[in-house]
Amino acid sequence: MKITLNRGQKLWFTSDTHYNHSNICSSTTQWTDPVTCREFKSLEQMNTTLVNNINEKVGQDDILFHLGDWSFGGFEQIELFRNRIVCRNVHIITGNHDHHIERNKDKIQSIFSSVNKYLDLDVKWDVGTMLHGEQSFILMHFPIASWDNMARGAIHLFGHVHLPPHLRVMEGKAMDVGCDGNNLYPISMHEIVEILKDRPIKKTLLPSDHHEITENYK
Repeated sequence: MKITLNRGQKLWFTSDTHYNHSNICSSTTQWTDPVTCREFKSLEQMNTTLVNNINEKVGQDDILFHLGDWSFGGFEQIELFRNRIVCRNVHIITGNHDHHIERNKDKIQSIFSSVNKYLDLDVKWDVGTMLHGEQSFILMHFPIASWDNMARGAIHLFGHVHLPPHLRVMEGKAMDVGCDGNNLYPISMHEIVEILKDRPIKKTLLPSDHHEITENYK
C-alpha cells in the first residue's frame, strides 16, 4: 500500500486496545495473575480513556493504523468502538483476537478503510522544504525477526506482546506500537521515525512477554 500524506495530515499507529476486555481491566479481571492488567475503576472508564486518547491525538482527516486486537465482549463491540473514533481513515491489521473481522461477519470489514493480516506500507510526505521524505513500514500484529527491505531501512511495527514503555523499542528498526507501551495513546509516524532513525540494521530480539508466563490471557 502506498500513502502520500497531505499538508497537515498525520499518520498514527496503535495496537492492542482490547476495547471492552474485562480481564485486562483491574477492577473486572478474573485472571489469577493480574500483572498485565490496566488500573481502572471500571470497564467503562477504561473504554472511555481509550477512545478519548485516540480522539485527542488523531484528527478526523488523519490516518490511523491499528495493528490488531481491536475489541472484546461480543461482535457488536467492534462497530461500537469504531463509531466512537472520530478519524475517518482507520485501517486494521488483524490480530489473534480479531476473528469476526477476519471472517468478515455481517460485512464488518466495511467499517474500516482496509483490513489486512500483513502490510507493506510505503509513506511519502511533503509539507515544506524542511519536512519531506518517505519511509517504508512492515506492519503485522505479531513481531517477526526479519522482514522485507530490512536492509534498506524499512521499519517493522507490531503489537501483541504488550511491552512496557522502556522495552517497546528493539535494538534494530523495530518497535512495539501497542498502546500499553505508549500510556494508552497512539503514536505518530514522525515520532516513530525520529526514535528509530539511528538504530542499526538488525533483526528483532524480544524480551519475555506475558504469553510465556501466564495461561490466563483470554
